[in-house]
Amino acid sequence: MVSIQNVAEFWNTATRPESKNGLGLPIEEVREEVSKLEGFFEVLHETEASYAAWKSVVIRNRVTGVQVHDARLVAVMKTAGIRQIVTFNIGDFKRYEGIEAIHPDAIL
Repeated sequence: MVSIQNVAEFWNTATRPESKNGLGLPIEEVREEVSKLEGFFEVLHETEASYAAWKSVVIRNRVTGVQVHDARLVAVMKTAGIRQIVTFNIGDFKRYEGIEAIHPDAIL
């Protein structure tokens, strides 16, 4: 499964210039890649429940700044009953109870 947030972050990185730590891909190519993702993964949508869960997560875990984006993923995961996330940033998810962060290298 993939959330809208994941797709948006991919779009951000893929279209951002290489000089700004992105891939510098043209929109047409990124659109094709997003279509592939949508064909491979179920897209999780945000709901009123995930919004309420997000507010609870950010307050309970005292989340500030850019970390609110990870909290948003956690909220969507919790409302969808998902307990594991594959990420390069394992440390960003340690604070969240009931969420297991797995590095991609552990899968390969």
